[in-house]
Amino acid sequence: MRSSVASIFGSRLDPGRFSASDRRQIGLVHHVLKERQRPALVGATGERIELPEPLFALLCHVVDQVQSGQAVVLVPEHELLTTQAAANYLGMSRPYLIKLLESGKIPFEKVGTHRRIRFGDLTAFARRRTEARRTALGSLTRQIEEAGLYDR
Repeated sequence: MRSSVASIFGSRLDPGRFSASDRRQIGLVHHVLKERQRPALVGATGERIELPEPLFALLCHVVDQVQSGQAVVLVPEHELLTTQAAANYLGMSRPYLIKLLESGKIPFEKVGTHRRIRFGDLTAFARRRTEARRTALGSLTRQIEEAGLYDR
């Protein structure tokens, strides 16, 4: 149990480090959450606190990932990342990320001589990039259909 508690406090849940008992308990939690009935927390004095829907949805997602063997990392939006960590997150090279930073496409701040990127700004860029790709793909698909080059 100690290793999983340390993982939680480190904002990382790594199923590979869970004890057999932890895995069994997570399986039980997963089963309960699959029924889509919102569980409640019970305080030390017995008060019942129902989980709000957004927290319940997040809990379901985290437990699904952990149950399937995936590690889960929780990162606050204000967390500052190094350029290498940001590049890794976006799946690009660090030099290309730096070009994006210097061109103003992703906000950053300097800590001494080092660039740091807020995680929230990084996810906002990723959403804009995904939306731009979808728009471009939709436009291309329409052009191909209008030209009669696409057989359904």
